[in-house]
Amino acid sequence: MPSYQPWYHGNITRSKAEDLLSKAARDGSFLIRDSESVQGAYALCVLYQKCVYTYRILPNEDKKLSVQASEGVPIRFFTMLPELVEAYYSPNLGLVTHLQYPIQREEDADEDPESNHHPPQLPPRNFTADAKENECKTSEQSSKSLSDTYLMRLQHMDLSILSEEHQMVIQEYFRSSLCLDAEQAQNGNPNLPGLKKLIISICKNLNSEICRVMPALDILHRALDQQLSPGLGPLCKQILANSSHSISYRLEELTKLLYSIEDKAKSSVFESVGYDGGHRNSLIPVVTFEAKQESLGISTKIFLKVDVEGGKLYFKKSKDGPEDKYFVHNKILQLVKSHKVHAKLVIVVETEKEKILRKEYVFDDTKKREGFCQLLQQMKNKHSEKPEPDMITVFVGTWNMGNAGPPPNMDSWFQCKGQGKTQDDTADHIPHDLYVIGSQEDPLGDREWTETLKSVLRNITNISFKQVAIHTLWSIRIVVLAKPEHENRISHIFSDSVKTGIANTLGNKGAVGVSFMFNGTSFGFVNSHLTSGSEKKLRRNQNYTNILRFLNLGDKKVNPLDITHQFTHLFWLGDLNYRVELPSTEAENIVAKIKQQQYQELLSKDQLNMERKEGKVFLHFEEEEITFAPTYRFERDTREKYAYTKAKATGTKYNLPSWCDRVLRKSYPLVHVVCQAYGCSNDIMTSDHSPVFASFEVGVASQFVSKQDPNSASQGGIQIMNCLAILSTKSKTKFFIEFHSSCLEKTMKTSEGENTEQSDGSIKVWFGNQVELTPIISDPEYLLDQHILICVKSTDCDESYGEGCVALRAAQFCYREFQITLTHHGEKTGTLTGGIQLRTSEGTPTKKLYDFIKIEKDDPIPSTSKGGDLKRSSAAQTHDISNPNYMGLSFKMGNIMDKGWSYSMPPRNLPGPVQVGKESKKAGYDFGTRSPPATVGTPGEDERSSEMFDNPLYGAMLKPHGRAKDQDQQQTDHLAPADAAFSSSKAAEGEPERPPLPTPRNRSFTCSDSKPQPPVTTHLSAHKKPVVPSRSEGAMGHARPPLPAKSRPETQMTKPARDYRESSELPSKHRLPARPGQPQPHMHPDVPKTGRPVN
Repeated sequence: MPSYQPWYHGNITRSKAEDLLSKAARDGSFLIRDSESVQGAYALCVLYQKCVYTYRILPNEDKKLSVQASEGVPIRFFTMLPELVEAYYSPNLGLVTHLQYPIQREEDADEDPESNHHPPQLPPRNFTADAKENECKTSEQSSKSLSDTYLMRLQHMDLSILSEEHQMVIQEYFRSSLCLDAEQAQNGNPNLPGLKKLIISICKNLNSEICRVMPALDILHRALDQQLSPGLGPLCKQILANSSHSISYRLEELTKLLYSIEDKAKSSVFESVGYDGGHRNSLIPVVTFEAKQESLGISTKIFLKVDVEGGKLYFKKSKDGPEDKYFVHNKILQLVKSHKVHAKLVIVVETEKEKILRKEYVFDDTKKREGFCQLLQQMKNKHSEKPEPDMITVFVGTWNMGNAGPPPNMDSWFQCKGQGKTQDDTADHIPHDLYVIGSQEDPLGDREWTETLKSVLRNITNISFKQVAIHTLWSIRIVVLAKPEHENRISHIFSDSVKTGIANTLGNKGAVGVSFMFNGTSFGFVNSHLTSGSEKKLRRNQNYTNILRFLNLGDKKVNPLDITHQFTHLFWLGDLNYRVELPSTEAENIVAKIKQQQYQELLSKDQLNMERKEGKVFLHFEEEEITFAPTYRFERDTREKYAYTKAKATGTKYNLPSWCDRVLRKSYPLVHVVCQAYGCSNDIMTSDHSPVFASFEVGVASQFVSKQDPNSASQGGIQIMNCLAILSTKSKTKFFIEFHSSCLEKTMKTSEGENTEQSDGSIKVWFGNQVELTPIISDPEYLLDQHILICVKSTDCDESYGEGCVALRAAQFCYREFQITLTHHGEKTGTLTGGIQLRTSEGTPTKKLYDFIKIEKDDPIPSTSKGGDLKRSSAAQTHDISNPNYMGLSFKMGNIMDKGWSYSMPPRNLPGPVQVGKESKKAGYDFGTRSPPATVGTPGEDERSSEMFDNPLYGAMLKPHGRAKDQDQQQTDHLAPADAAFSSSKAAEGEPERPPLPTPRNRSFTCSDSKPQPPVTTHLSAHKKPVVPSRSEGAMGHARPPLPAKSRPETQMTKPARDYRESSELPSKHRLPARPGQPQPHMHPDVPKTGRPVN
């Protein structure tokens, strides 16, 4: 790294560099920053005619630097950066303009050192001769102040427990040797000889004792390890032979040896007696629920007994009476939650005569219903015939321990009990598959804390959990524990840490992270402790950005992508330290509102919520609704009183009650994740923070092994086309797109795009070519769980200008349009629109276990059906069932955040170019439906509201004639047609008039956060219900002329043959498999640039 220079800005972001140059607004302004794409390289950024030009400065094998300037200009090499900069002040050296005005580096305001943490930072070693005397005086004063501080602390300690010899050497060190060590450090000697001498003096007897006991321990260790060779072991020889090792090193090795002896002895003894070390199968007790069932308007009480271990659900008329009837796990087909009545549940079962019954019950409250559903889900998972799970549960907990040890009982934390969204008592004994625990100000050692956590979980679940990973930065720690049966499913484990304390060099603040693969799904967990203080919101934002940039987890192949794009599921937990932004005079009023549980007004002033709303931090992350009291700052040993004042030397400091401790998550599009609990415990009171818990149900993919013959299976393909990027940048460069995915044979790139400068200063880049990506496996069971990571990069510096993600599941049935928000280092950098089409081999994906529980609207549905229409009726009713959580949606109506992606499907059977599909909006999210055949959608058209949520796994769950309302997407560009190579194979063989094969309720779906426009009244009368085209009209679209854009078809139609494309009534044994894509007829091959407008 170069010595301090005003024009060298270190590792600032590209966007920050552009902002600094734009503010300068003078041609020839320049700065140098670290390259984001090449380690050890630099980027020279020059402003010319309001555009920023970037040149890479690369070192060669001899560490000499050269600038990648214009072609034809001789390459010049320089030893130092200042020499290079001085040379390029001259014109005509290949830059767009010569260097003239250096941009001064902005100095960050460091965090104030907190009490009792660490000594102040020593002065820098490099100083000029003119200032040497002043610097020396400053250093002496600092060292003297430091010495006085520690001597004062000693006066408040009880030294009577020490020997007189030890008292004297410690006092002598703080009195004189500490100042000498400070002087040595200033002169470049980091060894602190005074401290080393002190430790040797105190530990001289310990040192000799280690030499005495080490041979005996070594013999014991080798005997247990069956190493029968004579003499001492290599470790013992190394420790005893080299007396230069520090006492701390020798103690560490001794500790490792003792732990190893303990583990090997336990392993040998337990194996000899057949003891499994306390691990037994978790036995979930039988639980009985009370519910009400209505029949002919009469409400009757019924008891539902759930036997998870036996795999049976019993129905009883009295709690202690005999079972009237029971259903085995494989006969319980579906649980359907009511969206409107939160305590109502429909249980769909199959009788012995293969009849389908729908039984409707109302529980005492929502929590009881959720507990019942969790037990039934656990039963289905436990008795599933699948070799690998496709759903797991994850516990995420965070606790600032306040430098105090934990209490004897922490059960409530891990059972998700306390305040907020909590679990029912009936779920107490259901173990999570993974436990991720983040702690801050943790005074315990790694092993002690891990053993404590294992002991608590063993007591609750009767399972001995396995340690997956642990990582500690000072007192910030993250621990990951897993069920023993998952040990072989977890791989590719990485951990790392980032310091964000004073000058980003101290670890009292910062983050630790762990990532791993669970079969085919990647997980990332980050535990952070950010800067404290109500007024330091901006510093916390910078902490977050630094952690994003420098936390090194996951696959190193996707280097340009930060951790927000690297993992299927990323969970961010910790003491984020964001406060309630109200004046200190409101303290009593805040406490009064908390006692009345009036949280909404306080949450509207929560700094994290406000910063997220403005897109400054945690962009596209989600947080479950907060329904619990602020977790900071309590008086210890009670949860009844907030200690919001703190006496300091500078006066009284206010720490208003705040939600400092949080859990957020970010997942790829169209994956299953449901938050089942989010709250805090209220009986763990050793710290001034309350522990926070969150429980998630997460879909996972298996390590896929195709059952198809690779020689006979058709080659799969992923086609991405019509990409249009809008980039918020002032850089003058060309761009290309890079595609990453574990399902691809290799990373693919597009050719350079065509740039068009926009009036608002952004750049519109058109990537007209179609890109064919080749997956390693073409089986739909595998491909539909995969995602494509998209990275827009510059050609001059190979640096990322934005990343996003597209789910292949979106194109399960046909060509889809997508729009994604591009981000880089947590900042929004633009948008990308395009289309995707998927070609897979033959096969039908199996149903996921997490689709066992659905959610429906409260339409009148008959509870039972008889006769030959039983199965048909049940199948039809499932049209009103969906799983919005599969799309990452929750049912909280407030604080809805932009998810950063949306999908839609263009209207079919149009004679002209396909226009961008419209999107509807409901409860803050978009649920698009397919436009009717032969109808061009127009923005703002007043349409009938959709009845149901859409489930992207199975297509739309709307009634046949349902149409979306509140259309809000403007249409300015067109999408080109899908490639004919991706059309139906039969059509390619000369059967163009054959109707497409039936696909399961093929609708479009989106999830964006655009604002709805007021509906435009159409020419149709508001009192007259418009005629809606039938489902089969799409099959006749080729013979119909186009209709006007703002009218609805009202023509009389001859009833065609029955078409099952939008219905599930076709018996399953006759239903043909779905095809990945359908041909797009009547489209122009030379359609210009594409994409939806950028909002």
